Amino acid sequence: METLYHQTNKQIQEVQSLMGNLEKTDRQSVHLLENELQARTDQIFNHLERLEILASKEPPNRRQNAKLRVDQLKYDVQHLQTALQNFQHRRYAREAQDREREELMSRTFTTNDADTSIPIDETLQLNSNLHNAHRGMDDLLGSGSSILNGLRDQRSTLKGTHKKMLDVANMLGLSNTVMRLIERRATQDKLIMIGGMLLTCVFMFLVIRYLG
Repeated sequence: METLYHQTNKQIQEVQSLMGNLEKTDRQSVHLLENELQARTDQIFNHLERLEILASKEPPNRRQNAKLRVDQLKYDVQHLQTALQNFQHRRYAREAQDREREELMSRTFTTNDADTSIPIDETLQLNSNLHNAHRGMDDLLGSGSSILNGLRDQRSTLKGTHKKMLDVANMLGLSNTVMRLIERRATQDKLIMIGGMLLTCVFMFLVIRYLG
C-alpha cells in the first residue's frame, strides 16, 4: 500500500503543478493540456479506489490511520477536479462570446434611405458591455459553484473524520469529557459550514438579481 500511496500523492502534486499552466497556455494548445489533466485525474481516482481496498485490509491498529490518509488524497484530487471544471466553463463562455462578437463585426448593415443611419459604434459598445457583464457573472457563478463544492467536500470529509475519531477514541478508551469536546467541535464546524453555504447562496442570488 505504501508504494501506491506515495505514487498517487506524487501524481496529485504533478497535476497541481500543471494546473498553474492553464492560464498561461495559448488558446490553440489549452485543450491538449486540459485533456492531459483529465486523464491524469482519472488515473488518480482509479488508484484511490485500489487504495481504499488496501486500507480496509490493513491490521486493525493501522487501519484507521490508513483510511484517513486515503481520504486526504481523495479530498485533494476532488478540489483539483473542481478547479479544472471551472476553468473549462469559463473558457467555453469566453470562446462563445468571441464568436458572437466576430459574427456581429462581420455583418453588413444596410439602410433604406439616405436619412436613416445605424449607430454602429454605440451598438458595438453596448454589446461589448453586455458581454463583459455576462463574463463577470459567469466568473462569479463559477467561483460560487467552486466554493459550494468545496464546502460539501469539507462537510463530507469532516463527517468521516469525526466518525473515525470517535472510533479511535472508543478503541483507546478516552474519557467522556474528551469525547464531548470532540463532538462540540464537530458541531461548531458544521454550523460554520452551513453558514458559509447560506452566505454564498445569498451572494449568488443578489448577483443574478441585480446584474442579470
